[in-house]
Amino acid sequence: MECLFYRFYLYLAFMSLLIRIHPDNPQERLIRQVVQELEKGAVIIYPTDTIYALGCSIFQPKAIERIARLKHVEVSKARFSFVCNDLSDLSTYARQLDTPMFRLLKQHLPGPYTFILHASRQVPKIFHNKKSTIGLRVPDHKIALEIVERLGHPLLSTTLPGEMVEDYTDPELIRENFERSVDIVIDAGPGGMVPSTIIDLTGDEPELVREGKGVWEY
Repeated sequence: MECLFYRFYLYLAFMSLLIRIHPDNPQERLIRQVVQELEKGAVIIYPTDTIYALGCSIFQPKAIERIARLKHVEVSKARFSFVCNDLSDLSTYARQLDTPMFRLLKQHLPGPYTFILHASRQVPKIFHNKKSTIGLRVPDHKIALEIVERLGHPLLSTTLPGEMVEDYTDPELIRENFERSVDIVIDAGPGGMVPSTIIDLTGDEPELVREGKGVWEY
């Protein structure tokens, strides 16, 4: 009997935690709880202004490697993004931006866009790749922004593994699918199915890489 109880305890211990946070008025206590776990190396699934996404602290290598394994990619080859709180974060983790580029970012952020920029030296070495680029996001979603603000640095962010399916819009179903793979699933209500629009700003002219939720005209 004790052995069965211990196995059941271990089963519960390795299940992800579902935390319900109000999307418009996030409870500070719950935001703090999420941030405290991120600081310990947690992997979370959290809401954005587009879809639910995988996230962790950019300064937690083991958590980053866990996400890479979930995505079946090497960290150096993965298309991860940094979710930032505002444009001041962008200037920290991207190389110096000229005035036209900064205006372009300011026009579209916060919003459903991911911009590929040249990475600065402030980007952790684990992310360094041959192109030395990084995707940067400032989502228009209070929960995501408050988590990043309280964390004090960006979240690593990427889409959930596999094809986008309706199950990925329902936080409870997401938890069922990933209950042994992540530590926390944040429930902020139904999510979307259309990811962010990706724009490459590393060339002479902006290049549309992926058309998503954000309308792009240049």
